[in-house]
Amino acid sequence: MNRMVFANLVHRPFRTIISVVAVGVEVTLILLIVGIMLGMLNDSNSRQAGIGADILVQPPGSSLLMGVSGAPVSVKVADKIMKLPHVVAVAPVVTQLTIGVHTEVLDGIDLQSFNAVTGGFRYRAGGPFEGPYDMIVDDLQAGVDHLKVGATIQALNHPFRVCGIVEHGKGARKFIPITTLQDLIGAIGKATIFYVKLDDPNQAEDVVKAIKNIPGMQQYGVHSLKEYLSLMTPASLPGLNTVIDVVIGIAMVIGFIVIFQAMYTAVMERTREIGILKSLGAGKLYIVNVVLRETLLIAVGGVILGIAMSFGARVGLRAKFQTLPVMITTAWLAKAAVIALVGALLGAFYPAIKAAQKDPIDALAYE
Repeated sequence: MNRMVFANLVHRPFRTIISVVAVGVEVTLILLIVGIMLGMLNDSNSRQAGIGADILVQPPGSSLLMGVSGAPVSVKVADKIMKLPHVVAVAPVVTQLTIGVHTEVLDGIDLQSFNAVTGGFRYRAGGPFEGPYDMIVDDLQAGVDHLKVGATIQALNHPFRVCGIVEHGKGARKFIPITTLQDLIGAIGKATIFYVKLDDPNQAEDVVKAIKNIPGMQQYGVHSLKEYLSLMTPASLPGLNTVIDVVIGIAMVIGFIVIFQAMYTAVMERTREIGILKSLGAGKLYIVNVVLRETLLIAVGGVILGIAMSFGARVGLRAKFQTLPVMITTAWLAKAAVIALVGALLGAFYPAIKAAQKDPIDALAYE
């Protein structure tokens, strides 16, 4: 049977190749889109962790996604937090989502307090802010935009001078003085988030409780870094799982339709062959088995091709867009393979049943 299955696929090479490529595209679609989403989420988490804060404090109702909450509370909140035991530094930060050539988050920072929390930037070139319209850029963003110290860059409809290029991994990719960003967005004396550094990270839970007990701060979002990172998952972000489900659904429909069309056409073209097999004693189960084995072989080939295409695309995207992370995990490799195999077998099921139901006399008389 296996020799016959292989011979059937080789006999129609163009159709087989098209079917394998279609399944490969299905797998690639799943792995790349999901990989980009998970990669961006993981990259955001790693950059938040790279700041080095032990506690994050956000105003009531703030989104976990940085850059979408504005600057709703006074920076004087930092003074209240600084009075608590074990707190050694508090850095108020304004985050602002900007849409232009790139959609990105711009951080407004007080360099002194930010350095106290993070341990300071590692400069690849240039140095700290020298004026209100200076900007610090991380090395990856500088590479993508071909920026050097002294270059002019537009942000929030205002030109900024690149004063320093730093090692990536500490919050946003672009930083400007906090007072400048407050002025540009009309939020004088306001902040979006407060990063808190402790003398002992093991005291984080106690300090979280102490912050929530400060009068007027009971409704603030106060999280230890460990808790915050645990919340930043696809399940906790609105709409992300829905988008992933839609992508999977579309990919599965593509695989189903292509396999259905290919196997249905193959069954119609092999009506006489099926009649010969049945006249020689082949039962319905045997015929179904032949069709499904052909489909399974196509699907396996498509899965292998799709995985190879996904890793190739990831390398290409990484080379072209250094700040675009694509995260392909073993779990999603397995999920994509199962989805492609199930979709292909479902697409072949009706053609297989139709082939098994053919009357051998009618099939032998078919021209």
